[in-house]
Amino acid sequence: MGDPTTSVPPVARRLEHVREHHGDRFVDAYEWLRDKDNPEVIAYLEAENAYADAVTAGLEPLRRKLFGEIKARVQETDVSVPAASGPWWYYSRTVEGGEYAVHARAPLTDRSVRPDLDATGPIAGEQVLLDGNKLGAGHDFFSVGALAVSPDHARVAYGIDVVGDERFDVTIRDIATGELLDDAITGIGYGVEFSLDGRWLFYTRVDEAWRPHEVWRHRIGGPVADDVLVHREEDERFWLGLGASRDDRWLLLGLGSRTTSEVRILSAADPEGEFRVVAPRREGVEYDVEPAADRLLVVHNRDSQDFDLAWAPLAATSDSQWEPIAAAAPGERFLGADAFDDFAVLSLRSDGITALRILPRDAASPTGFGVPQQISFEEELYTVGLGDNPESDSSTIQLGYESFVTPRSVYDLDVATGERTLLKRQPVRGGYDPTAYVQRREWASASDGARVPISVVAAADAAPDGGHPCLLTAYGAYEISSDPYFSVARLSLLERGVVYAVAHVRGGGEMGRSWYEAGRYGRKANTFTDFVACADRVVELGWSAPDRLAAEGGSAGGLLMGAITNLAPDRFRVVHASVPFVDALTTILRPDLPLTVGEWDEWGNPLADPEIYAAMKAYSPYENVAARPYPAILATTSLNDTRVFFTEPAKWVAQLRATVTNDPATRPILLRTEMAAGHGGRSGRYAAWEQVAWEWAFVLDQLEAT
Repeated sequence: MGDPTTSVPPVARRLEHVREHHGDRFVDAYEWLRDKDNPEVIAYLEAENAYADAVTAGLEPLRRKLFGEIKARVQETDVSVPAASGPWWYYSRTVEGGEYAVHARAPLTDRSVRPDLDATGPIAGEQVLLDGNKLGAGHDFFSVGALAVSPDHARVAYGIDVVGDERFDVTIRDIATGELLDDAITGIGYGVEFSLDGRWLFYTRVDEAWRPHEVWRHRIGGPVADDVLVHREEDERFWLGLGASRDDRWLLLGLGSRTTSEVRILSAADPEGEFRVVAPRREGVEYDVEPAADRLLVVHNRDSQDFDLAWAPLAATSDSQWEPIAAAAPGERFLGADAFDDFAVLSLRSDGITALRILPRDAASPTGFGVPQQISFEEELYTVGLGDNPESDSSTIQLGYESFVTPRSVYDLDVATGERTLLKRQPVRGGYDPTAYVQRREWASASDGARVPISVVAAADAAPDGGHPCLLTAYGAYEISSDPYFSVARLSLLERGVVYAVAHVRGGGEMGRSWYEAGRYGRKANTFTDFVACADRVVELGWSAPDRLAAEGGSAGGLLMGAITNLAPDRFRVVHASVPFVDALTTILRPDLPLTVGEWDEWGNPLADPEIYAAMKAYSPYENVAARPYPAILATTSLNDTRVFFTEPAKWVAQLRATVTNDPATRPILLRTEMAAGHGGRSGRYAAWEQVAWEWAFVLDQLEAT
C-alpha cells in the first residue's frame, strides 16, 4: 500500500444543517454534500478519489495480478446454452476483448440437435438481436434494461441506459433486416412487452422518485404523443412491473409494495382492452399469478405466512375463487410457480436451501395436479432454479445449478423420467479442481437464542487453527437470500488462504418469512447483532481471528457494514461497504427523496412513529460514529446511483474522519466514487473485474494476505 502519512486526506467543510423530529435535534454538518450539481461537491469527491489512489498506490501490482488471475480463468469467448423458441435457438455469447454480450439467435431445424456449445464465433445462420459492444462503444457506462422479442419472432425491442440512472431509451428493430422501426420512446423503466400481433408495445414509466408507476401502450411506428396511459399507480408505496405468460397469450401487470400485491391481466390478442384485476389488493396479502392454459396458478400468503399454492379460473376476479393445491410444510417457503402444458414447477426454499418441485398435470385430481416430484441434489449447499424455458409445450426443462465449489451448470431435465443431462458447465480456464475446496454449514447463536446459519468456503487443506484471514459477507434485508454461488474471482481469495463466509442474518429470506420479519421494522437491530454473533462464531470455530477478519456488504448490506463498525469495531480488521445505505434515517425521513415512501414498508415510518424514529436513530451508521479506533474502511459508491445516493457514503466518510481515532498509516478510511456508474458499479465485464481487483487488493492488504 502507499504511505497515508504522506498524503493529506480531504477535509469536508462543516455547514450546520438542523433536523428536528419527535423532540430530537440533530445537527448534520455534511448534508451539503447532497447536491451533485454543486462544483464543490464534485471537487470533494474527486479529491477523495485522488487520496484513495495515493494511499493505495503501492497495491497496483497486486491489483494487476488479481485482474490477471480473473481474466485468465474466464473463457472470454463463450456461448450460453441456447433455448428453443418457435423456429429459433436463442442465446447470448461473448467475444474475447468485448465488454458486453451479443444477444442472438440461429435457425432451429431439429430440437434434438443443439448448436455447438463450444462455438468460438457466430453460429451458422446467426441473426443478432443486440450487440452490446457496438451499442456501448464510446460510452463510459452501458446497460440493457429490457430485451423482448415479439411473439411472431419478427421484431426485437430493447432499452439502453448509458448514464447509470436506470432510465432507458427504447429501440425497436426488424430482426431479419435490421431495419429501425421505432426509437421514439425514451426515459422508461425496466421491462417492455409486445402485443400478440407485434404491433403494440407496452412499457413502464418512472416518476420523480424513480418508482415505476405507469404503464403505457405505444403503436409501433406511431408518435409517442398518441401513446395511451393504461394504468397509473397512485399509491406511492407500490411499484409496478410488466410481464407476459410463457404461451404469449396473456400480458400481466404486477403491482406491489413490501407487504401487499395486486395482479392485473389482459389478453395479448386484445391490446386495446382493459387489464382485469385477478384479486383486489388487501393490506398484508401478497400473491403472484401464472397463467396455466385453462386456469391461473396463484402463490399467496392469504392463509399462511410462508405461502400456499392455489389455482383459480382464468376469469377470476376475487381471492374467493382460489382453490388450494399445496401448502408449505414446516421449514418451507413457497416462492413462485411456472406453468407448462403438462406440468408446473414450484420454486421454494426448504430448510434454507432453494428447491424445485414438479407437479404433473392430472385431470382426475381435484386440484388438476398429481403427486409432486422433488428434484434433489447431493451437495449440502447449492442453488437451483429454472433456466431459460420460453416454450410451454416442452417435455423437458432447463435447470440452472451451482454451489460455492461447483461452477454454474445447465441441465436438461426430462420431466417424465426424471433423467438429467448436463448441457454445459461454466468453464474455468487453467484447470479447476472442485475437490480442492470445501463448503460447509456452521451455526451461530444470536443474543436472543436464534440459530443463525453461516456458509463457509475454504481450501480443502485449511484447518480451523485460528490463523486464517477471513472475509465475512451478508445482506440481510427485503427477504433477499444470500444463496450459494460460484465465483471465479473468489478463487483468488481462496488461493491466498482466505476463508470466505456468508452470514445468513435475519432480515433476509433464507429461513422463511418469519426470518425476514425478525429483521425488519423495529426489530432491524437483529440483523446487526446476528452478524456480530456470526463473526464471533467464525473466530470461535478457529476459522479466523479479529485481526484477520474482514467484513463486506453492499446497499442494505452496506447499512449492515456501517452498523457493525459502530456496534463492534474491535471484531474486524477491515470493512468494505459498497454503495452503503449509511445515512438511513435522514433518507427515510424525507418522502421527497426517490424511493423513500415505498421503503416505509421495510424500515417503518420514522416521520409518523416516534418508536421507529428512535430505533433508526439508534442504528443509523452516520449518526452513531464514536471517537474510538475503527477498522480500516473502504466505502465505494457511484455518482449516478439512484437507489443509494453517493451522498450517504460521502457524509459517512467525512464523519468518520472527523471522529474516529484511527492511525491512517495502518487503518485508513477511504472513499472511492465511480463518476460514470450506477447502483451496480461499473458496466462491462473487464471494468467490473478491475473494480473487484481494486477493492479486494485493499482488503487483502489489510488482512496481510497478499
